Amino acid sequence: MLTQLNGVGVANVTFEPACRNNWHIHHGENGGGQILLVTGGRGWYQEWGKEAQELRAGDVVTIPVGVKHWHGAAKDSWFSHVAIEVPGEGTSNEWLEAVSDTDYSKLK
Repeated sequence: MLTQLNGVGVANVTFEPACRNNWHIHHGENGGGQILLVTGGRGWYQEWGKEAQELRAGDVVTIPVGVKHWHGAAKDSWFSHVAIEVPGEGTSNEWLEAVSDTDYSKLK
C-alpha cells in the first residue's frame, strides 16, 4: 500500500511474468469499485463472460462494483499498475477461483 487516507487505498502492484490474481469481485453498497492505472510492462484484464483486454503503460481500467474480473501479467512481461480503491459504504473484496491455466495459456 502506498497510502490509505479517508477510505481511499492506493497500492503499487507488480506481477512477475505469467503471474495473475484470482477472479474476484469488489462489492459496495454506495460507491466502491477499483481503478487500475497501468505504469509498466504488459498485462491483461478480463471481466467474466468477456474477452481479455491487453494492457500497457498509460492504460486505465475502471472496474465497477459487482463485476467479476481478474488482472495480471502477460506470459513474457513484468506488469505494474497502481490500484485505487474507490471509497464507498459496505465495501469488501470477494476472492474467487483461480484463472485456469488452460484459459490463461490462450492469451498472447
